[in-house]
Amino acid sequence: MIAVFVNTAAVLVGSFIGLLCKRGIPNKMVEAVMLGLGLCTVYIGISGALSGENTLVLIISMVLGAILGTALDLDQKLNRMGTWIETKFPAQSDGSNVALAFVTSSLLFCIGAMTFVGALNAGLTGDYEMLFTKAVLDLVSSAMLAASLGFGVIFAAIFVFLFEGAIVLLAQFLAPILIDAVIAEITCVGSVIILALGFNLIGITKIKVTNYLPAIFFAPFIYWGLEKVMAAIA
Repeated sequence: MIAVFVNTAAVLVGSFIGLLCKRGIPNKMVEAVMLGLGLCTVYIGISGALSGENTLVLIISMVLGAILGTALDLDQKLNRMGTWIETKFPAQSDGSNVALAFVTSSLLFCIGAMTFVGALNAGLTGDYEMLFTKAVLDLVSSAMLAASLGFGVIFAAIFVFLFEGAIVLLAQFLAPILIDAVIAEITCVGSVIILALGFNLIGITKIKVTNYLPAIFFAPFIYWGLEKVMAAIA
């Protein structure tokens, strides 16, 4: 778990560095940085979405995820939580959207092959190299995100700790399940959601991205189901 603690600490340190830097940056420059960040997020979403091999997995996962997320009204619940956090930290609340910062940074930090493979390596063999490398990348990314999106990025450290920690602790059980093909499909679905976040950041859309988050967890089950159907047909 040491690599998970290091990665979590990297996100926290990077976030605080970004917040300190933000105080000395004019609003016009912050807006320009946020637009640039949005464009980068769009690029990350597009590049990650191309990792999928089965479009049906993406379509079915997104449909089921949207149905469940909308039924649970996840977007509204997360925004309420963000509003509550802003009331508890009024000195830090500078008009930034806590919920948007949390979701954006959490997805960027956790959706990708480096997270899954790194956590599996750490749990199975004690090889921390990939997660340590990811920690360095997240340190820089969290600083940039916090400087543009605000202090909500700090709370992504909690998600990183829980998400990576769960994979490390359950590595023995997840290794046979999280094969390369499954990781690719999860990354594809998550990257489409990241793409929607990017569009929101640059002001093109106002998609309730949080309502689509369950799609990430549907992806592996859809993949296995389609594999069994194809095997039965063959």
